Amino acid sequence: MNIVNKLTIRHLKQNKRRTLVTIIGVIISVAMVMAVATLGISFMDVMQRQSIADNGEWHVLYKDVNKAQLEAVKADDATQTVVISRDRGYASLEGGRNPNKPYLFIREYNTQGFELFPIELSQGRFPQASNEVVISEEIAKSAKVDYKIGDSFTLEVGERFSEDKEDIQRALTQNDPLRDGDNQNGEILKNTWSASYTVVGVIKRPAWEQTWAPGYTILSYFDESMIGASDKVNAAVVLNKVKSTLYTHAGDLAKANTIDPESVAFNNSLLRYYGITNNDGLRRTLYSLTAIIMTVIVIGSVSLIYNAFAISVSERSRHLGMLSSVGATRRQKRNSVFFEGMVIGVISIPIGIISGLVGIGITFMFMNAMIQGALWTDVKLKLIVTPLSLLITCLVSMLTIFISTYFPAIKASKVSAMDAIRQTADVKLTVKAVKTSKFIRKLFGLEAEIGLKNLKRNKRRYHAIVFSLVISIVLFLTVSFFTAGMTQSLELSQKGVNYDIEVSYSNGKRIDDQLMQAIVSLNDVTAYNVIQEFYMNAWVDEAFIADELQDRVQKDKSLLQDGKYSYDIKIHAVDDSSLQAYAKAVGADYEQLMNLDQPAAIVMDRIQYKDKETGKYVQTKAIYTSVGQRIELTHSYKENDEETKGNKVIIAALTDQAPMGMNATGVGGLNIIMPKRVMNRLADDEDLINASTYLHLKSTEPMRTQQEIDELHEINLNVNNVYQSRRSEEQQIVLMSVFSYGFILLISAVSIANIFNTISTGLALRKREFAMLKSVGMTPKGFAKMMNYESIFYGVKSLLFGLPVSLVVMVLIYNAFSNKFSYGFTLPWMSMVSVIVAVFVIVGSAIAYSGAKVKKENIIDALKQENI
Repeated sequence: MNIVNKLTIRHLKQNKRRTLVTIIGVIISVAMVMAVATLGISFMDVMQRQSIADNGEWHVLYKDVNKAQLEAVKADDATQTVVISRDRGYASLEGGRNPNKPYLFIREYNTQGFELFPIELSQGRFPQASNEVVISEEIAKSAKVDYKIGDSFTLEVGERFSEDKEDIQRALTQNDPLRDGDNQNGEILKNTWSASYTVVGVIKRPAWEQTWAPGYTILSYFDESMIGASDKVNAAVVLNKVKSTLYTHAGDLAKANTIDPESVAFNNSLLRYYGITNNDGLRRTLYSLTAIIMTVIVIGSVSLIYNAFAISVSERSRHLGMLSSVGATRRQKRNSVFFEGMVIGVISIPIGIISGLVGIGITFMFMNAMIQGALWTDVKLKLIVTPLSLLITCLVSMLTIFISTYFPAIKASKVSAMDAIRQTADVKLTVKAVKTSKFIRKLFGLEAEIGLKNLKRNKRRYHAIVFSLVISIVLFLTVSFFTAGMTQSLELSQKGVNYDIEVSYSNGKRIDDQLMQAIVSLNDVTAYNVIQEFYMNAWVDEAFIADELQDRVQKDKSLLQDGKYSYDIKIHAVDDSSLQAYAKAVGADYEQLMNLDQPAAIVMDRIQYKDKETGKYVQTKAIYTSVGQRIELTHSYKENDEETKGNKVIIAALTDQAPMGMNATGVGGLNIIMPKRVMNRLADDEDLINASTYLHLKSTEPMRTQQEIDELHEINLNVNNVYQSRRSEEQQIVLMSVFSYGFILLISAVSIANIFNTISTGLALRKREFAMLKSVGMTPKGFAKMMNYESIFYGVKSLLFGLPVSLVVMVLIYNAFSNKFSYGFTLPWMSMVSVIVAVFVIVGSAIAYSGAKVKKENIIDALKQENI
């Protein structure tokens, strides 16, 4: 080690406080990069595991392939594992007591299928031969057929076909509900064959078996040796490595082996958590958002480290000037600063990485407790550390330390010995440089003027603190806007199911009161809602129609009639008790809604849907109107070529909050909610005949509630249990919220630590200055006032720069989201108010904390002090 480097280490030891503060600044930066990388990777991991738990582990599915094509898929270099499956068909369930599920549905898997697909064994074992099966426990619960392990039975297995006179050859699948309304709308089994099975195990109801499916699932075994030359099977492939080229590769493989391209499917719900998608809009969104967020984080990291070095440049330049006076060359002075950065990095980077991992690990402990309390899942966040994340953190940290030391090093190498010792380059004493407005002194007093002159005199230090504050503001607001956008985009892409079970009659008739009371009185039912639905029309003035309709009208004026556009109005008549609670939630006057003399209704004026042409998820205004306006309803059929007029309905409230069980409408449609008595006033006999009645339930045990409804043995009663899809939606939204708030808390903690670090260092470097002010008569009260004004100047200046920069970044993020999701740009007002308050609180606290230490300093000792 040469003499200059030895002197540099000695200088670092002598200035312990400044060295420690610089090390802390670098540690904070490294910890932020490490924590953000780990948080992102760990979140993607938990979403991957959740998707696998729900849908199984597979990446590409080749449907209806023959034996030769299957061999080609297995032999492909990209293939790791192949799950082989086939649907054998349906058999009548003898002794079943559920009229809505009269079949057994037989599906076969190879060994890998039972391992990689979400099949949960509750008793026994999985099949190992073609004559062995596992049965769904729902058969015993709902159908009251008690198959036991070891039982054997013979089934006549066939295919379901509709029995319509006009379309008798149409085959039905497991996703088609039972057609059993009357003799002309039933179904039959065809192409039957005999099969004998022995029960070897019992499984939970598989996730793919919809509640309306007409058959209970039983699973059997088969392997490749059992496939005939003409047999067709499904091959689900687990790839060796998930890459963005898998879509092209799968298409090429299908083409090379004459596999129908339409029969190739992808597990997009899993692949998107690898960051891979074949949707161009979604891909652009992901890439754009990743680039923006990484840029913001890297700039924040650079600023943290740069501030840690830049704030003490003047102190170091004096030391380097002394070296120059005893013969140090420019190169030696420059290398001295680089060596200092290397020493700081060697100490800080390992500690920063460990601190980031420990911090995010502790965060995950709290997150997991919250996730388990909010979700029906055992999936937990795991701390995932990859070599790539460690390498990126080290490279980014080393690069930022180099950038942070480069400019001070170049500057220090050019300053002459006398200028460096005097520090004339850092302290500006010209009248113009420190000139302040007379208004400041008149309004705030002498202390404010002195504080402002101090800031102007030490511009480098002042700018470093303001820059640090600006970066913190931008980081917080950007991450807040980003996470809010992610959550809103996820909610847009979901169906928005807000109930567990929907009950209705397949023939559309009304559920009688006795049956309804029996259902809502079940033990596990916690809430219910009865809705009657029918359609009407309304002509809406062109000026008030949705933006998307405005575009259509501009292209085709024939859509208008007398300057008005025809809306499809979906009337939702809600029972009184449910309406009263809903009206209170959306701010409507319940008494006004119940007034028959002046019919009123609640209007859903905001809709969300997926555009079929662009694939975008859109949130938009359904209509532009206001409370108190009237909508004139007409019946959806005509008499003597004249529309039958309905009454005018007053808009009692506008909302985007749907009542339980209401499905969103598309553009050109409008949902209106009203009481049944008003519906009866508006509707005529034909409307009431065509109205559909739905009972929606929330239950603490949806599966048990469905079983109890099935045990009522009501023919043609449709029971749609959406518990699993609703659970999946809630899981994703809660996990996204956990990720979002964890991200915000992490950035907030780093920003606060950065601000405290920067301000305390700046004040520590001004000890001699403060001692001089005290020596000429500044009182403790005056000193406190000066510090308070300085904190105000810091806060105002940082907000003047930070808020506009944050707005620009928010617009960039919004434009990135717009590639896939369309919704109105909304400023995060609460976050902005929070950040304004937080800036002054944090700056004030940091200055008060550091100022309290400075007050205790002896004036003589502080004037003599060279090092901190």
